[in-house]
Amino acid sequence: MSQLNPWPQATALAAVKIVLVCVLVAWHAGTSCADNVKTTPEIKNVVLIVSDDLKASVLGCYGDLVCQTPHIDSLARSGMVFQRAYCQGTWCAPSRQSFMHSRYQNGSGVNLGANFQNQGFYSARVGKIYHMRVPGDIIAGTNGLDIRSTWTDRYNSAGQEAHSPGDYACLNLDIFTDGLANRQSTKMQHRAFVTVVLDGDGADQPDAKSAAKAIEIINNKTSTDTPFFLAVGLVRPHYPMVAPKKYFDLYPWQTIKPPLQVPNDLADIPSMGKAKSTSRKSGIAKFPDNQKRMWAGYYASVSFMDEQVGKIISEIDRLGIRDTTAIVFTSDHGYHLGEHDFWLKSNLHEEVTRVPLIIDAPGYRPGVTSSPVELVDLYPTLSSLSAIETPAEAEGSDLTPILEDPSQRVRETALSIHNGFALRSDAWTYIRYTDGSEEFYDMNSDPNQFRNIVNAPNAKEGVAEARAALDTRIQQSGLSLKQKKKKKSTDKTSR
Repeated sequence: MSQLNPWPQATALAAVKIVLVCVLVAWHAGTSCADNVKTTPEIKNVVLIVSDDLKASVLGCYGDLVCQTPHIDSLARSGMVFQRAYCQGTWCAPSRQSFMHSRYQNGSGVNLGANFQNQGFYSARVGKIYHMRVPGDIIAGTNGLDIRSTWTDRYNSAGQEAHSPGDYACLNLDIFTDGLANRQSTKMQHRAFVTVVLDGDGADQPDAKSAAKAIEIINNKTSTDTPFFLAVGLVRPHYPMVAPKKYFDLYPWQTIKPPLQVPNDLADIPSMGKAKSTSRKSGIAKFPDNQKRMWAGYYASVSFMDEQVGKIISEIDRLGIRDTTAIVFTSDHGYHLGEHDFWLKSNLHEEVTRVPLIIDAPGYRPGVTSSPVELVDLYPTLSSLSAIETPAEAEGSDLTPILEDPSQRVRETALSIHNGFALRSDAWTYIRYTDGSEEFYDMNSDPNQFRNIVNAPNAKEGVAEARAALDTRIQQSGLSLKQKKKKKSTDKTSR
């Protein structure tokens, strides 16, 4: 198999994959993708699976032809695939606090798990749902920023992370060893560039432990006929990228093509739009082959995580409760792996803000939708599916109209927040930073965001529309950010 990074061809490949998914789900359901008539079974249970640092574009059901994610792809064939789902926070803590409270900027009000408990459900967490330091809290087996009131029971899944026996690499430093000493780990500067090819089968890894505990809980609550809300937080592909050897073997680094780079790509991006971690700053620019190894490690971690998703869903099927259990899969935010020479997260560009979202709910036919949605919409949607009330302070929207008909819309744009705002419509992305600097991209002609055309004469009308749309969203949501003084810059704003 030719191992190619699909990012430069993302639009074409994703379009082909979306068409195939739509045909498959329509055949499976015996209907068109637009005909999702509900048959109204009772939904007694909700299983929410949250991956960590997972960009949508690496999943098979989102158009990636390299990464092997058979279990998530299978869920996509039976559920609704949201092609335009966006996070509100661009790193773990604000994103998770946001979607667990359905609030854009704070964690006020009744959280999602507490709301389920208040209305008679058992609520449990396994692994990372609110923010935990990875690897710090995982190694220590501690709760991180977890909110106790969310859960009837909660379980941490500890692991050795970068200290796991196996072939270790710190790729930005070009270090390779099987020794356990001096590995980059908690709070260390280079920990984000670590991969470990495990010696064992991965049963001792936190995600494998989380899947096993989730299965135990599902069995227990099914045997007592107790309605439950179960949130399972899987930490991969968050660094360190640790996975058994068989998953690394799927992705020989020598065959991976890194993301397309264009000359002077960053010349039109304002200072506040440039990622703190770049190829040059991190040092990985000196090691082109190691950039490919980063992709191989990320892919391997994703495939290992996918296996855990499969275990959980298989147990739900085995117990015969699929027809009364809603299953949701998503991520807290996306990730940069060298696009624009950027690495990691905390950035308002598409690779970070776009997340996977799949909702497989009994009574709704499978499908694919391009309607823009936000992670704050999870709370009211899960409440609606479970026939329980959503608190008035929740700021998200119920997505069940889209589950009924993929052509429906609950909003026209999706908002993300980090040192400013990014607003994504069908046609464009508009970014405004707290110092007033801006970016504007035509997402139809430039889906990889290579050309910031905010000052281009032919974009004047679109920019005006986007500015007004963002102003309206900010006013409607009562959002505010501390303004920063604009730095003098030689950055060009169009080319």
